Parts: sequence; C-alpha cells; structure tokens
Amino acid sequence: MCLISSFHMWWHLQLLKRKDGAEGESSCEILNFRNQVLEMFDHAYSNYMDHAYPADELMPLTCRGRVRGQEPSRGDVDDALGKFSLTLIDTLDTLVVLNKTKEFEEAVKKVIKDVNLDNDIVVSVFETNIRVLGGLLGGHSVAIMLKDKGEYMQWYNGELLHMAKELGYKLLPAFNTTSGLPYPRVNLKFGVRHPEARTGTETDTCTACAGTLILEFAALSRFTGTSIFEEYARKALDFIWEKRQRSSNLVGVTINIHTGDWVRKDSGVGAGIDSYYEYLLKAYVLLGDDSFLERFNTHYDAIMKYISQPPLLLDVHIHKPMLNARTWMDSLLAFFPGLQVLKGDIRPAIETHEMLYQVIKKHNFLPEAFTTDFRVHWAQHPLRPEFAESTYFLYKATGDPYYLEVGKTLIENLNKYARVPCGFAAMKDVRTGSHEDRMDSFFLAEMFKYLYLLFADKEDMIFDIEDYIFTTEAHLLPLWLSTTNQTISKKNTTTEYTELDDSNFDWTCPNTQILFPNDPMFAQSIREPLKNVVDKSCPRSISRAEESLGTGPKPPLRARDFMASNPEHLEILKKMGVSLIHLKDGRVQLVQHAVQAASSLDAEDGLRFMQEMIELSSQQQKEQQLPPRAVQIVSHPFFGRVVLTAGPAQFGMDLSKHKSGTRGFVATIKPYNGCSEITNPEAVKEKIALMQRGQCMFAEKARNIQKAGAIGGIVIDDNEGSSSDTAPLFQMAGDGKNTDDITIPMLFLFNKEGNIILDAIREYEAVEVLLSDKAKDRDLEMENMDQKLSENDSHKQNSEEASSASQDVGAVSEEPEEGESSDVSDLDSLPPAQADTDSVSTSDQDSSIPGPGEAGAPEPACTQGDEQPQEQQTETESDSKVNWDNKVQPMESILADWNEDIEAFEMMEKDEL
Repeated sequence: MCLISSFHMWWHLQLLKRKDGAEGESSCEILNFRNQVLEMFDHAYSNYMDHAYPADELMPLTCRGRVRGQEPSRGDVDDALGKFSLTLIDTLDTLVVLNKTKEFEEAVKKVIKDVNLDNDIVVSVFETNIRVLGGLLGGHSVAIMLKDKGEYMQWYNGELLHMAKELGYKLLPAFNTTSGLPYPRVNLKFGVRHPEARTGTETDTCTACAGTLILEFAALSRFTGTSIFEEYARKALDFIWEKRQRSSNLVGVTINIHTGDWVRKDSGVGAGIDSYYEYLLKAYVLLGDDSFLERFNTHYDAIMKYISQPPLLLDVHIHKPMLNARTWMDSLLAFFPGLQVLKGDIRPAIETHEMLYQVIKKHNFLPEAFTTDFRVHWAQHPLRPEFAESTYFLYKATGDPYYLEVGKTLIENLNKYARVPCGFAAMKDVRTGSHEDRMDSFFLAEMFKYLYLLFADKEDMIFDIEDYIFTTEAHLLPLWLSTTNQTISKKNTTTEYTELDDSNFDWTCPNTQILFPNDPMFAQSIREPLKNVVDKSCPRSISRAEESLGTGPKPPLRARDFMASNPEHLEILKKMGVSLIHLKDGRVQLVQHAVQAASSLDAEDGLRFMQEMIELSSQQQKEQQLPPRAVQIVSHPFFGRVVLTAGPAQFGMDLSKHKSGTRGFVATIKPYNGCSEITNPEAVKEKIALMQRGQCMFAEKARNIQKAGAIGGIVIDDNEGSSSDTAPLFQMAGDGKNTDDITIPMLFLFNKEGNIILDAIREYEAVEVLLSDKAKDRDLEMENMDQKLSENDSHKQNSEEASSASQDVGAVSEEPEEGESSDVSDLDSLPPAQADTDSVSTSDQDSSIPGPGEAGAPEPACTQGDEQPQEQQTETESDSKVNWDNKVQPMESILADWNEDIEAFEMMEKDEL
C-alpha cells in the first residue's frame, strides 16, 4: 500500500502537472475559448453586482436579486440563502483564478464591509458550509497568497478568516446530538432547538450533508489553531463509517441523526451521498491521515462491485446490493469520473464521462435525472458544474484534446440556450428550452473556474494551482495545511471495523507513465465502443442469472420488451419465478413467487422485472398528458433568449405538428376579455392577440380573435401573481361544441409570465413572439445586425421572468364554475415491444399492457440497434424571417417523460440538491 506524506500527495500533483498539450486545437483556438469563458464570467458576475448585490442570488430573467422571504418559497432550495451575499462570497477565489485580482480586492472589501452573518434566518448546514464557510476560506487562502507576492492585498489582515471563524461557531450548535451527526438546519442567530430558532426538530439528514464537512472544518482549525471544528467533523465521519452496511460496505442516502438508522436504504454516487465519498479521499490528500484513504478505498471497492455497471452508475439497496433501486440516474453523479481520475481508475472514468457527454449532446444539457435508456426523467438543469469538473480532470490526466472539444460544447450551449440579457438562466425544461429565474452561486463558483482551467496554460495563472486542493464547491485550500496545527490524533479507527483487502490500494499512488501511456489513442480506444450508446441503442447489462451459469453476455428480459405470446419469454419468466394466470376477460396476470425461481439471482431478476412492469404501467398513464408549449420573445433586445412556458389548448392548431410554429407581433385586443366582437380589428389583423382570462369560454375568445384576423392568441391569467412556478399548468378545454372551425394556435400564460410580455410592450412597443412546441435557437444574425444598426439606441435591455411548465397538465374550461374537463385517458397499459403483444397485468405488483383488441401504445424510446431520429435541417424562411435550428425531439419521448414523480423530486430536493 502506498501512503501519502504529511505534506502532499505525490500522485495528486503528478496528475495535475501533465502537459496541457492539445493536438488538433491550435493555440489561437484555445486562447479564443479561454477569452470566451472570461467574457461569459464577466457577463454573469457584473449582472449580479449591478442588479442583485447584496442579495444572495441574481434572478437573471427579471434582473433583480433574490431575497429570501420576498419571493415565493422554493422549499428546501432556499435553505442555501442566508442574507449573506452568497454569490459574492462563493465567487471570491474564482476571481483570482481568472486573474481578476483588482476585482477580487474590491470584492473582499465589500464582503468585510457589508456581509452580516448574524441574521435571524434558518439555513442549511451543508450548503452554508460548502458555499459560505468554504468561500471565506478559499478567499482567505488566495488573499494571503497575493499578499505574499507583494502587489495586491497588502492591507489584508485575515478579515475573511475572522468571519469564517465566526460562521464556524454559528454552525457548531447543529452538532449537539448524541451521534455527532449535525442537524440539517441551523438558525444563524439562535442556533437550534430554541423556540426562536424555528429548527432542531428534524430527525433525518442526508449522508452527504453530514459527511461533507471535514475539509472546511479541518482547514478552519488548521488556519486558526482552534481544534474543535476538525474534531466535530471527524466525529460525524466516524459515525457514518461505523453505521455503513457491513456486508456490502455501502451507505444509504438518508440517516437518522439520533439513532443512526438508515431512513433511505438506497445507495449510489449521486444526490445525497456524492460528496461524502469525495471528502474521504480529499481529506486524505489535505490532512495526510491514511484512515480516510482506507475508508474511501473500502467504499470504492463496493461501488465498483455493485453500483458501477459501465458506463452506468445505478443505485442499489444497501442490504441487497445486487438489486437495483431505481432505473434512472441523477445529474450529480457527473462528478464521479473526476473523482475516479484522482483515485487513478481512468478507464471507468472515461466510460461514464462519455455516456454523460452523449446525453448532453442529445438534450443540450444534462437533465437533473435521466433513465437508463437516456430519456429525460426530470427535465430541469440548474447550470450544474459537475460535468465540467470531470472534463477538466480527465483532460489534465490524459492530455487528450477531445476534452477540449467537450469544453467547447459546454461553452456554446451555455451561450446559445442559457444566456439572457441579465446573466445566465437555469433551464426549467431541457426539452422545451424554457428558463427558470435562477442563477445559483455555484455557477460562478465552479463552472467558470473549471472551464477556464481547462483552456488555461500554466503561464496564464498568477499562482500554482497544484499547491491547492478543490473542495466540492471548487474552493481552494492550500496543501501546506497538512503540516499546520496538527492538534488531532491520527488514530486509525478504520481497522477496528473491517479487515481490509490489499487489492483496494492497487491504484492509490500509480505511476503516471503506466496509468496514462504516451499514446494519443489511449482514451479514444476506451470511448470508441460507447460512441453510439445513447443515440442508437439502449444499454443492456449481463443478466446475473446467465452470468452465473457461464452462458455468456446475453441481455436480460426487460418489461418493455415482454410478449406474452413469445414461448422464449415465458420460459425466462418461469426461471425467474414469475407465473402467468389467464383471466376470463382475455388478459393474463403476472405473479412472482421467489421460492419458485431457479436461483436467488434469478429471483432478483424476477423482482426487477416486476418493478419495471409497474413503472411502465405508471409511465403509460403519464404519457397520455400533453407537454407544455413555448412562447419565445424573438424581437429586440431578447432575440429568443427569453422563453415562457405556456399551456396548450384542446382546439386550434396543434403546434407539435407544426415545427416552425407561429410567429408574429403581439397586440392587445379590445375588449381585453375577448368575449365579444373585437373593436380594434385593424390592430389585431395578422398579429398574435393578447387577452385576459375570464367571463367566457376559451373557445369563444379564439373564435372572436380569429374572426378579427389574428394569426394566434395568448390568454393571460387574471389571477394576480399566479405563476407556473407555483401552480399546475393546465390545458384549455373547448366549450363542449365542435371546435374544428378554430384553426389558429391558442396558448395560456399565467399572470406572472404574461406580464413579462406586457412589460416588454410598454418598453419596446413592437414585440414579436414565436408560438411553438419548444424553444428554437435564438437568431444570432438578427442580433448582430441589430447591434450594428442601433449603436445609439438607448433602450435598456430588459427581460422578465420565464417560467416553465408544472408537472401536471390537465384540461380546464374558462370558468371554474363550469367545471373542469380533460382529454387525458386514465390508462394502465404498457407500451408493447410488438403490435401483437398480448395484454398483461400483474397481481401482487399490478400493471397491464393492451391486448390485440386494444388501442396501441407508443413504441419504446429506443430498442437495441434502432436508429434514433436525427436532427432536422435548419429551415430557412423567406425575406427577413429568422433561421431557426429545429432540433426536433420525438413526441413519444416528451409524452413519456413529462409528468414525472413529483414526490421523488421533492425527496431529491430534501437531500440538498
């Protein structure tokens, strides 16, 4: 076993010292990308400082700061906000990495002068630690470095460290538990468990929340000489290690902070656990304590044995690790290839990273969660940096210019789809391109740091990045802390709990010449077999039952492929302990008896098959619901950068069948409710009519504006303050009569989204929008032309909040008292693999698929070997129309993925997403 010296880890430094050689990318191109990153950072940072500071976050669509309590609550997401100028603190050391030393000096002065850490507000211990405490420590680390160089920060006297120590003491009351695990939340002013604290009653926390403290707390202790912080963080880590599942060496997602019982017993490397593993390895690097390394390698061995199914990383049950816990992955696991690089396990890192990159190329961004066949599970993307992090580490490890191309894609997608006049907006739905009025602090703290370092040479840096380690929030802590104020005993408690396998340490300190041979085809040879895994096939792992019999790699029977009329399928079911019962109505019922399975492994496969059948049944019901539509403002100064999510109508033009959509200038009708003949038809003709909800049916409004010559209509909710952020999106129903006479498209906007268009009219008069099924690429040519022609134009660029669709899409009529209606059938059928599939239902775990006489369901998203539809060619409209790049996603995919499990999403947010 190769151990680290107390000063630094040789392997970590050797890894980062690899030359940034980039064959295929000229130095001029690399310089251009580096400059683009700087410009993008300036755009985001300056808009935060101009429009949001001293608020915690920028709301980039409405160009204002997000102040907790003044905006509608977003639940646990808001626990990161503490009225302590979060984004500025989180960005401090990024300014120095990007060589913005003057801006850094000004920012530090603002933090010292303006930030108050004594607010009566409940915050997340985890988020406050990694973002605020880590931000202050990272800022202090680079401040003393600059001061030593003698040009900047000569006035600095440790003010950021004093603030960090103050904050550390404010977090300590959270550790007042018998287990040593911290409460998930703390009141900055009153601590926990006091009436005025409004917290301290929680019983559960996520593993990452309790296990991601050691770097910041130990650094605080080492910087200040106050050992209590490191002691508390170590005690929490010790408790989690002791409570691991001993037979599998895995940990669950959620743990009871008082008893240590696992509340959620699924285990993976994504949300809720991710940074716990990261901090074990990095604590070894920073602190030189080999017990952290031993624990990490023990966990890593279990991960590679049970969770890693290259290129996938799938959650399993800690007590039954051979059984997958879910059929989807979350985006936070994108950090793991980077951690594998630091571990020295390069092959699976390349494989998983390549799979993630293909998902990004398919959806433009990494969805918050996606299925094992790479369909969208949760469509949000809050501009997370984990994939950029892994890209940076893989490039440093391999020197493969392919990863520069990956970075280029990330830059282009951010500018193309997320950039708005006041910063960068999170994606509410990667399928429609709609935005969320959100720009989290980690976007500035991490994304631009990793992208800049990806394209930077050593001479571009004003300090040696190899002298620091990155926290999970990418804050910089100096490696010399390992020899400073070592007040903690390094007693090795790991071996008290387990006998370690020496094979766990084979790759602890690898020889980089062996690990990364001087072969430019090395990484490519690993990626090559995976190049079509997303677009052309569904991933299939080896059936464990077949593997145990030594029959070779055969794909397991999946629920989506099952055919009751296929004798081979029936034989496989019998082997898995699943029997069929024919019912009088022509259906068959599936029942599993594990004791009848050929083996325990076959029984597990049978249970997995039944779970998939249930999921497909539930999904089929959700597929019947219509997706949202998009209202995109395409005129100056928006140029398609602001997308509003709209509800569809059951009548009129079906925008999903007209990919070019309907484009036109908007006009407000008279009377505004649209319930009688339009009195200003000259203003409405050939325009998209704006009208208010209420007083008559939606279909009546549509007929009136169509008669006046409108080419489309937008109904704006009359309920003041309503928004798709807080209210479920619905589908406008007809009036019970034949609506075939309505041929124009009609969309519905809630009040908050509708006011964005109304405000734009008041400021810019002529406002042009595009009504479509999903957002189209913004018009760069028109934008550049407008910039040239309007150099003296003093109009202030302004964009308002874009909201996305809520998860539930129902159909409602205009007036509540007339009742609600819906065209969503309550089906419990599953998509058959072939048209002649017999109907099937399950007994103990029920689900069914349509029989020969029933309506056919959509085909699966992809099957082995099937080609996915390629992106359509760009359509060129005549005259001055815009060129829009219509990247058409199969409607089946949208229908299947739209209305996902809200309850599971809330659980994911609770785990400190």
